[in-house]
Amino acid sequence: MPVAHVKAGSAAGRRKATRIGTARRIAEELRAQNERFSAAVENMSHGLCMFDAEERMIICNRNYIDLFRLDAKVVKPGIRFFDILQHSVDIGIASQNAEELYALRKPYIDGAKPSTYEETLADGRIIVISHRPLASGGWVSIYEDVTEQRRAEEELKEQHRRFDAALANMSQGLLMYDADGKMIVRNQRFLELYNVTAADFPFGTTHRDALERLLELGIYTKLDVASEVAKTAACLQAGKMHSTYRYLSDGRTFLVVRQPMGGGWVVTFDDVTERRRAEERMTHLAHHDTLTNLPNRSMFRERLDQALSETKIAPLAIFSLDLDRFKAVNDTFGHPAGDWLLKCVAERLQRCLRSDKDVVARFGGDEFAIIQFNIKAAADAEKLAKRIIEVIGKPYRDKGREMHVGVSLGIALYPCDGREADTLLTNADMALYRGKSEGRNVYRFFEPGMDAMVRERRALEADLEAALPKREFELDFQPILDIPSGDIVGAEALMRWRSPSRGLVPPDDFIAAAEETGLIVQLGDWALRRACGVAAGWPRDVRMAVNVSAAQIKSGSFARSVISALAFSGMPANRLELEITETVMMDESDTVLRTLGQLRGLGVRIALDDFGTGYSSLGYLRRFPVDKIKIDRSFIRDLDKRDTAAIVRTVIGLGIELGITVTAEGVETEAQLDMLRKAGCGEAQGFLIGVPAKASEMSRLLRSQASLRRSG
Repeated sequence: MPVAHVKAGSAAGRRKATRIGTARRIAEELRAQNERFSAAVENMSHGLCMFDAEERMIICNRNYIDLFRLDAKVVKPGIRFFDILQHSVDIGIASQNAEELYALRKPYIDGAKPSTYEETLADGRIIVISHRPLASGGWVSIYEDVTEQRRAEEELKEQHRRFDAALANMSQGLLMYDADGKMIVRNQRFLELYNVTAADFPFGTTHRDALERLLELGIYTKLDVASEVAKTAACLQAGKMHSTYRYLSDGRTFLVVRQPMGGGWVVTFDDVTERRRAEERMTHLAHHDTLTNLPNRSMFRERLDQALSETKIAPLAIFSLDLDRFKAVNDTFGHPAGDWLLKCVAERLQRCLRSDKDVVARFGGDEFAIIQFNIKAAADAEKLAKRIIEVIGKPYRDKGREMHVGVSLGIALYPCDGREADTLLTNADMALYRGKSEGRNVYRFFEPGMDAMVRERRALEADLEAALPKREFELDFQPILDIPSGDIVGAEALMRWRSPSRGLVPPDDFIAAAEETGLIVQLGDWALRRACGVAAGWPRDVRMAVNVSAAQIKSGSFARSVISALAFSGMPANRLELEITETVMMDESDTVLRTLGQLRGLGVRIALDDFGTGYSSLGYLRRFPVDKIKIDRSFIRDLDKRDTAAIVRTVIGLGIELGITVTAEGVETEAQLDMLRKAGCGEAQGFLIGVPAKASEMSRLLRSQASLRRSG
């Protein structure tokens, strides 16, 4: 073979081989491209379907199949678009027939431009369909399920609607500032409270601008704007709420509360004028005796503690006073006459004092106390004691009647008879006790030998400690009436000590001793278990109220004791009512707050006992919510007095406003009950409702009530 021919053949072979190689590379690239395309389509978060010019499906991804719940064996390349619609109708996913669906889709298919529309499926889902035509004919559709998005949008609209409704109907004024310190929300109530217009406080107003505008309008008379702005900024930076009272030029008082919120803050304005006046009345009441308007024990102790805490304190005298023959006046002329006499005694005692700094207080009943400041010697105290005996011993004439009482006094001197308030008060009481035991209408100074009372107290404490294991304690139960329905809805457990040697010991005698010795914790736990055990057998709608001392709450284990008592008795937590005094509320330690929080978390109801007799009851209600407040019997006794009746109505109104049940203690007459009913009081307790009774008697009363309900 010629050499030239061989070379030509080799060149042709090479060209052929090159063409084959190129074809293979193109095929490989097409296959890789198709794989990438398929992977991209299948990994889309939306559904995708492509159709040719003859309306036959070219390709779809799995999301499209899943979105419309289609059968992949039916919906595959080559199927007509109409047949897909018919398939969706057959499986119940479409909300219309195939012809109607096709007629709705046809304008988008024939259109030469992109378009987007929504379709609601039979199951309520909302699908957004984006239609894009292809240059070669046919189209591509992208399908997105926006059901949750639409639902979220609707919820957001509803939240806005509710927010607007809340702003329009709330009783408080409200302003909201953004992170830049500019006003973005202002409700109508704010404008009404301040009697201003929207033009006075346009959106975009800063906090400083708002305060300055209120000053310009004469709404505020005195206000340090720079200081207020700085305080607000500091609280917001610390993430703390800031509240303050604003006193308007028209005499009203607003409570302004600023609360950090999302970079900005919200401010609320509440007209608390009447509430503040009520608080002032209640504060006065907390510090003063309602009958005589003298300082009460709380204020007396406050003044004494304050005096003893001063660095330079001159000698002073503490007088403990008790009227002689006062009971005879009450028995002879009645309680109204006795009350009149006590007011007269209070006025005479005040006239006996020589210094405005001296303090005379009524501790209760016919007990009074005096602090005499800046005495130079015991003779100064003796001179005052003689003057008091002389003045108080003069006759009292009222409505043609003449009444006579005397007074006995015990005197303790600072610093020789003690340097602490408790010691001085105790020693003055010892001296009084000695004077009354030796005769009437006398005064006695404290002497170190006057410790017989202390020995008696120690003997009482010893007997008390042995009484619990000897089972000398028992419980009586006093019914509580629901005033509107007339039903007995609960009872208060009252502890009794029946001592073999002392007889029936009054609670006032042994409860104080138990608290001082710490035995009150054991006694309280016993009373709680016993009361729950008794109440477990009562009807399910009847509650059991149990008194709890501050020592029990502070013990740290009280919540466990309550849980144990409830578990052992099987009584539901919501039927147990724990009555606490302001002594407990005054202690805002972690233990007390945690214990009260745990109890309320269990469903146990908390009642504030003796409401109004202590200090700042309203303050405690703000700091810790309770389920019930009990109006002390001293107020109910004086309901016929206008001032007292007004106070009682105020307390009842406060309870209604706060959603707190109000129980009146010491109800003894139908007139008192009728007044409480008209004032809207929820519950009543007292001798008119029922005297304390044994568990068996209480159970019979409840069975009788249940029987009457069934027969009715």
